[in-house]
Amino acid sequence: MSYSVSRVQWKQAAPLLKDIREKVFICERRIPRKVEFDCNDNSAFHMLVCDDNSHEPIATGRISSTGEISRIAVVMEFRRASIDKVIIQGLFRIAQELLLNEVYIDSPLENVSYFSQHHFHPVGVVFMEAGMPKQRMVCAIKTALADADQAKYYLNH
Repeated sequence: MSYSVSRVQWKQAAPLLKDIREKVFICERRIPRKVEFDCNDNSAFHMLVCDDNSHEPIATGRISSTGEISRIAVVMEFRRASIDKVIIQGLFRIAQELLLNEVYIDSPLENVSYFSQHHFHPVGVVFMEAGMPKQRMVCAIKTALADADQAKYYLNH
C-alpha cells in the first residue's frame, strides 16, 4: 500500500478532512456533528493522508498551537496499515516547529494503553466529553521525537 502524507490547512482541505471525520466519528462512533466540527478546525494544523491508488482521503489528525492533539481518524479499511502512527509522528513534528515542550490528548478510556505506547502518560482524573469517559494524556516532544527519527516516510506540506 502506498499513500501520501501532507500537512494541510482547513480552508483548503476541509472537504477531504470532513469526509474522513464523518465516516469515523459521526457514522461509526456516533459523535454529534456539532461536537465533531468545532471552531478549532480553522486555527489547528491538520495532517491528511490519501491513498496513492484511489486518491481518496483515508486519515487525518490535528494539533492546536497550544499542543492539543485531536481528531485522529483512520478510515476503517486502512486501520491495519499503521497510518495512525504516521499521523502522530507528523503532529509531533509540528509541535516541535511550534517550539512546544509537550503535547496532550484527551483520550477515550479504551485508547489509554494505545497512547501509552506513543510516550503519553495520564494526568488528572477521568472526565466526560460528548458522553464518553476520557483521560487527559501528556507527552514530552523530546521523548516522542526519538522514535520519529526512525520513521520511514516522506512528509510534505
